[in-house]
Amino acid sequence: MNHLVLLATACAILFSVRTGNSQTPVVLDRVVAVVNRQPILASDIDEEIRLSVLDPARSGQAELTRQRALDQLISRTLIQQQIRHDDLQTVEPKQDEVKARLEELRKELPECVHQNCASDAGWTAFLAANHLSQERVAAYFRYRLEILGFIEQRFRSGIHIPQQDTENYYRNTLLPQYKQGEEAPSLEKVAPRIEEILLQQQVTVLFDEWLTNLRNQGDVEVLDSSLESPTNAAGAQTLPSAEKGSR
Repeated sequence: MNHLVLLATACAILFSVRTGNSQTPVVLDRVVAVVNRQPILASDIDEEIRLSVLDPARSGQAELTRQRALDQLISRTLIQQQIRHDDLQTVEPKQDEVKARLEELRKELPECVHQNCASDAGWTAFLAANHLSQERVAAYFRYRLEILGFIEQRFRSGIHIPQQDTENYYRNTLLPQYKQGEEAPSLEKVAPRIEEILLQQQVTVLFDEWLTNLRNQGDVEVLDSSLESPTNAAGAQTLPSAEKGSR
């Protein structure tokens, strides 16, 4: 471990509380991983788990594990470092975009619907129940929009979906979803939607391969052995899942 990591660890871990003539070390926080000299703290994992309530894809699922949360944080750190390295200011979302995404979430997130998050009182209660602040949630969605902008700029451009692939998806994937006697939409009507699904699938593959290589080439050190993952969860919660078989 280099001196920078040691210094970060020393600064983050211990705080002495004097009781009489003795000093009792109290653990306030600790470094659990280092990504290209950038530390990730145990408190970052706690916050990642709290923020997972805002992810519609996790609705109804068990709580995010600390191991999985760390994988997501490592991936996020690597992507953000790459964005800064490339100086991609064009992918930085505007405040209006963040606000619009938050308003959409408050109306559509299942947990929010039950608590009437569309109202200010309901939203405030929801955040308090999940130990989140308005500022932190806004920062979280700013990050997500920044990642989506980066993906759009770097991976979507130049991808072409052949007409044959669209027809094959329509015939082999979409049509079998309709029962006998049900009227299926025409290929002409659903072709744009199918092309978007196929495009999303290709982007997901390219992005995951890129992120895996970025992680393998980077200096990633997990300091807590209990948080080490046997698999690389690259791309976790950074790219919306492709809607497979969607009508």
